[in-house]
Amino acid sequence: MRHSDSASTKEDFLGRRRVSAKLRQGTRTALYLRVSTADQKPDLQDDGLRSYAARAGLEIVGDYCDVAVSGRREGRPRLNALMAAARNREIDCVLVWKFDRFARSTRHLLSALEEFDHLGVRFVSVQDQVDTDSPMGRAMFTIIAAMAELESALISERVIAGMTAAAARGKHLGRPPLPRHVVAEIKALAASTDLSVRKIYEKMAGKASRGIVGEITKQVRSPQTSPL
Repeated sequence: MRHSDSASTKEDFLGRRRVSAKLRQGTRTALYLRVSTADQKPDLQDDGLRSYAARAGLEIVGDYCDVAVSGRREGRPRLNALMAAARNREIDCVLVWKFDRFARSTRHLLSALEEFDHLGVRFVSVQDQVDTDSPMGRAMFTIIAAMAELESALISERVIAGMTAAAARGKHLGRPPLPRHVVAEIKALAASTDLSVRKIYEKMAGKASRGIVGEITKQVRSPQTSPL
């Protein structure tokens, strides 16, 4: 089967297959800027990005600036608008000043870069000297993917280690156990009535979750198997 000249399928060293667009010809460029407080001005970012675009022969077709929005917040309206423009094929390149002005975390950065790669949109971070249309930029993409994997693994390890340490000190993990009188009340209703789980749950008036009510009711009403 003949493959298109515009894209190729490859694997990164983590073994994940992805479609990687070759050098893009379009120059329609969107700038993304972010400042954390209303007192800050995006002038430094704006001047630097416009200067870079002029040197690189990129045509600026839009600029998106989020003001007084934390990098960790999900709701960044101008970033959301930029992503919509990329998905609508309205831009060929996204130009940012630094990674930390654009992404909330390594995982968020990787997710955005993967989407841009799929859409055939070039991504340039000026201060980080990363351009996904360059060999070094594509190598950096793979490194970022590896860092995101490592970050996720380290978080999981810390969570597991914390739970193990808490259990070793005798601390209860998960939901607190139901008081005995609540369990007894559910068992009595399950054994002495033919009420449905929903009706028993309603009678408990929020003392136990519906899932717990269902589990206890099922245990009480299931036929006991006789020993052989």
